[in-house]
Amino acid sequence: MVAASSDVKVYTVNGAVAGSSSSIPDWLTRKRASTKAGKSKRAAREHIEGSIELIQGFEFPEASNRIKTTRDGHHAIATGTYKPQMRVWDLDELSLKFERHADAENVDFIILSDDWTKTIHLQNDRTIELHTQGGFHYRTRIPRFGRSLAYHFPSCDALFSASGNEIYRLNLEQGRFLNPLVLQDDEDDNILGVNCIDINPAHHLLAFGVDGNGTVQFWDPRSRSSVGILRLPRNRLLQTTGRAAASSLPGVDDTAAFAETLSVTAIASRTDGLSYAVGTSTGHTLLYDIRSTRPFALKDQGYGLPVRNVAWIEGGSRMAGDGMVLSADKKVVKIWDRDSPSSNFVSITPANDLNHIHHVPGSGLLLAANEGIQMATFYIPQLGPAPRWASFLENITEEMEDQTVRTVYEDYKFVERSELRTLGLDHLVGTPALKPYMHGYFVSLQLYDTARVIANPFAYAEHREKLVKDRMEKLAETRIRAKKEVGVKVNKALAEKIEKEAERERKREERKKARKARAEAEGGEVEEEKMEVDEEEEEENGTGEGEGKLTLLNDPRFKQLFENPEFAVDETSREYALMNPSAVAQKRNAPEGGKGRTKTAVEEEEDESDKASSDGLGESDSESEDGDNSDDSSDAGELNKFDPRVRPGQKNTRVQQAYSRTREQNRVANVSMVPLVAQTDAAGPSRLGDKNASFGQRRASRDAPAGSTSGKRGFRSSEGGMEMSWVPSSSSNADPGSASGKPKKKESRKGVEVFGAGMERGGEDNARELSESERKGRTQRRKGMRSGSKNVFRKMG
Repeated sequence: MVAASSDVKVYTVNGAVAGSSSSIPDWLTRKRASTKAGKSKRAAREHIEGSIELIQGFEFPEASNRIKTTRDGHHAIATGTYKPQMRVWDLDELSLKFERHADAENVDFIILSDDWTKTIHLQNDRTIELHTQGGFHYRTRIPRFGRSLAYHFPSCDALFSASGNEIYRLNLEQGRFLNPLVLQDDEDDNILGVNCIDINPAHHLLAFGVDGNGTVQFWDPRSRSSVGILRLPRNRLLQTTGRAAASSLPGVDDTAAFAETLSVTAIASRTDGLSYAVGTSTGHTLLYDIRSTRPFALKDQGYGLPVRNVAWIEGGSRMAGDGMVLSADKKVVKIWDRDSPSSNFVSITPANDLNHIHHVPGSGLLLAANEGIQMATFYIPQLGPAPRWASFLENITEEMEDQTVRTVYEDYKFVERSELRTLGLDHLVGTPALKPYMHGYFVSLQLYDTARVIANPFAYAEHREKLVKDRMEKLAETRIRAKKEVGVKVNKALAEKIEKEAERERKREERKKARKARAEAEGGEVEEEKMEVDEEEEEENGTGEGEGKLTLLNDPRFKQLFENPEFAVDETSREYALMNPSAVAQKRNAPEGGKGRTKTAVEEEEDESDKASSDGLGESDSESEDGDNSDDSSDAGELNKFDPRVRPGQKNTRVQQAYSRTREQNRVANVSMVPLVAQTDAAGPSRLGDKNASFGQRRASRDAPAGSTSGKRGFRSSEGGMEMSWVPSSSSNADPGSASGKPKKKESRKGVEVFGAGMERGGEDNARELSESERKGRTQRRKGMRSGSKNVFRKMG
């Protein structure tokens, strides 16, 4: 399965899944075969779901220390514990070949032959064991506790480094120890030991990584003497690790205590004979050219832990690149290019602490020994091809690439501690029922559902209500809704004004297009010239056509003007009134609850008179004292509302009183209203002064012959209008049609006084008294007439 989420895929084909903290936990993927009752009670073998077990039995009872492959590529040899033992796997068969136990735990070993038959083992009790195909061959001891070993093929010397400044030599051809190599440093005699040994495959130069002073000493095996000392940049390496750690320890001097902690923990030489990779105890890997004392590349592992392994990944054109470097501490494995150490080709985080890692030459397979039962195997297709004995990995990984992500969490529910307390399951913390993971716990889905129902009995009702609500909301989305204003929360009046202006602009554009089309159809040059002028003005003003034309509404710079309440326009402020006097006046004169225009002086005068008549403030003192001289508006209203058919037999006394009062007023005033009577005789100049003449007759009199001596002057304009001028006479009673202008006596009736426009007072008609029936009206129904309702006669009260 995939163990990294970067572009470079890393597949774990043996052991626990590697990757970041988001990888699948082991307890989710490990499955045990169930055993029947009464059968063997041995623990069933665990299997990890979705993983590939490339090599059968690729494990140790407790932990593994070292792992290497033979030069012929057919076998893999590893050492581990507990009990201390060596195991050999046949890679052609992908299974365990044999295992061989030892008396002490293995520190390091090397393979002397091209196959697995001859090996040398360095034990942690200062013992050196030689093994052959038949088994244990010979055992010897060294004076100090060993740390590393190497084998020099030309001289058959086995070199052992220990906790001192001596390198012990065991000649396997002679079968005896030779004089040791004594390491010395004139500048610093503080050599605590030698951690690692490297023999260059090109020229067999010996390199020893010294513990204590951070140096690498080079020796020539032919002269058995030192040829040079490489000193690491101590200040640069301790700047971010040793000194930072020293500052956290009170009372400890960082230069005195941590200067001695810089050590060389791993060395690897390249086949070109010039390049060296040096790993330090501060978690740095430095690349050196043997001809220079300054490193040309520096890589930081990031954890500040000692580097366990460094290796040059070679393989020619089949590999990802030329000169890739592998560096590993117990937490992370990084593969990077020597020319760009700041970026990683791939980074692998093993599930368990790493003790040793080995790259299978010419392939993309990595074998790792770790602090766990299962040994890890990682396959990186982008790094190189699969080995010959595992060529099927390429097809399997392609199939795994096509598979969808497994839902391994479908039977578990992740809960936080607060939710766990709500469900009442916090007492299960520390039991197998809860699996701690990150900031919470994984609990069985069945247990979670049961606890949730117990904690909230109405969970089903709430769930059903939620489903109903979701369905109703889904149905409501299909309804037709009114168009709402989007984004306008404040200054809605300004937004409406801008929209109206935009609408007017749009209509103007449409009219302009229509005018242009009409001009093109008619071929009119004037219209085209006018259109060109309009377009030039629009270009100057920036109001041309286009969907991208900005206004205050769609300009993002003024977005807050219609959303933020702080930008709301206060229309009641004095500043607003000074800047918008017409709008304030229009709002003041507008009716309540609506909008309107400013009232004219006549409309304001009418409103004042209506208000005075309605509240009685417009009456004079004499009228208020004598109530008989004014109309009662309420009585007039009751006259209209009274219907004798609704309530037969009843009398409206207020109506009768008002009628009597009106008749009495007319009798006292002796005024009769005479309507104007339209005359049908021919119009003439003498009709102008006739009060009974209609407007048409008077107009006809205006159109008199030119020789007439009438006092009026008038003519008709070309638009159909009429203009008149009048010359006032010397007397108001003079006949305007006479030449002399003298007043003409009008026939008058005896006892009748004429005043106003057709109004008379006195005369015989007004002096005659009305009869009772004429004054009060009919009091009985007509005889022989049927009623309009129910077709019966009714008796009036």
